[in-house]
Amino acid sequence: MRPTIQTLSAEIRTRRISPVELTRDCLIRIEELNPSLNAFITVLAESALDEARRAQDEILRGRYRGPLHGIPLALKDIVDTAGTPTTAASALFENRIPSEDAEVVRRLRAAGAIILGKQNLHEFAYGGSSLISSYGAVRNPWDDSRVAGGSSGGSAASVAASMGLAAIGTDTAGSVRLPAAYCGVVGLKPTYGRVSARGVIPLAPSYDHVGPIANSVFDATLMLQAIAGYDAADPASVDTPVPDYVRDLVNPLPGLRVGVPRAFFFDDLDPEIAASLERAIQIFRELKTEMHDDIWLEVSTDRTLSSAESWAYHQPFVAHSPELYQPATLTRIKSGEKISPADVRRARQELNASRQLIAKIFEQVDLLLTPTVPIPPPRIAELQHNPDNLRPAELMMLRNTRPFNVWGLPAISIPCGFTNDGMPIGLQLAAAPWREQLLLQAAHAYEQATEWHKKMPKLERIT
Repeated sequence: MRPTIQTLSAEIRTRRISPVELTRDCLIRIEELNPSLNAFITVLAESALDEARRAQDEILRGRYRGPLHGIPLALKDIVDTAGTPTTAASALFENRIPSEDAEVVRRLRAAGAIILGKQNLHEFAYGGSSLISSYGAVRNPWDDSRVAGGSSGGSAASVAASMGLAAIGTDTAGSVRLPAAYCGVVGLKPTYGRVSARGVIPLAPSYDHVGPIANSVFDATLMLQAIAGYDAADPASVDTPVPDYVRDLVNPLPGLRVGVPRAFFFDDLDPEIAASLERAIQIFRELKTEMHDDIWLEVSTDRTLSSAESWAYHQPFVAHSPELYQPATLTRIKSGEKISPADVRRARQELNASRQLIAKIFEQVDLLLTPTVPIPPPRIAELQHNPDNLRPAELMMLRNTRPFNVWGLPAISIPCGFTNDGMPIGLQLAAAPWREQLLLQAAHAYEQATEWHKKMPKLERIT
């Protein structure tokens, strides 16, 4: 059975377990497993134990802050932490030490969470495999010969391996949901503007989202409750009320209408993934959900704006120190070098139009259902031996997740099965803007009707 925040926070509150004990257990697992998985770049053992002792003392004094109080978790190393290196997995930022916490970190600390460390990722979040990193490749806990997905690969691998109870990732084209699917955990991308991205190293600000990776939908909901909300200092943040997600999570589902957009999202599926998705659809039918198989969505594959925004951020660094980038990352960044201001304006207009247009689909349905990833996790050796195959493989891995960044919709990946050789399969659900509440209710109902989220990798087999 997976350890969850839901269970352990209750034990902390009733003093059956201490934050110090729980944090020490996580640090031991990091010490044992990180040499194999390479999920962490920086481990903050000393400060984490200090925070755990402080949380323990506060709880003993009756100053319990809520379900994240005393809970050890970690951060993708693209999220600023005051006084601690935030490297984006790049030699360029090896010695970069922010003076302030990112807003999402500030909110987690206010909730009493304990920060275990900073997690490995695909360099500057510019890829879906987590193979390209100044600190080496992240490996999948279910089979360390395979990728963990990316770019939040270390975050998802860490949660799956119980090296922490949750993590904060970022998602520009699927970088929370893809690794969550590949590592058999839950990954949530909220509505664009729901969670502040201030203090997060940008990839493409028009598409960047911040979201939790956790062991259950309930845990992801607890995390979202803590980090959601308006941030006046973040230009993308939207001032809209935050519901009580946790309170409403277990409410009975209304008569849901779920759309299944088979064109594009179900094209060229691995047969085992296709079979798992059909079983998931049947479970939703058994939950008295009205399924619509005739949904068609117009999907844009244009990357003009994201490429231009990445180039705009990196241009001064490329001009000064191009040799500090991994070659594959530098090539991707320079793809935006020749994009004209007119093309950027056009692309931004098209993005805004697509976000307005997608809202109309929710006049027909309440949720959309797709596979999270069309293919199982590739083997690391195959991609390393054939580097020309890496970019096409990553584009395929991110194919089904990227459109939801374009649309800015809330989307979640939840476990829905395994391949015959034991690799996790993810189911993706998406809702209308600001309907995280409904999205989480549906994901939770599916999760409770299945057993996939309870399975854990056999970590003793990792070599």
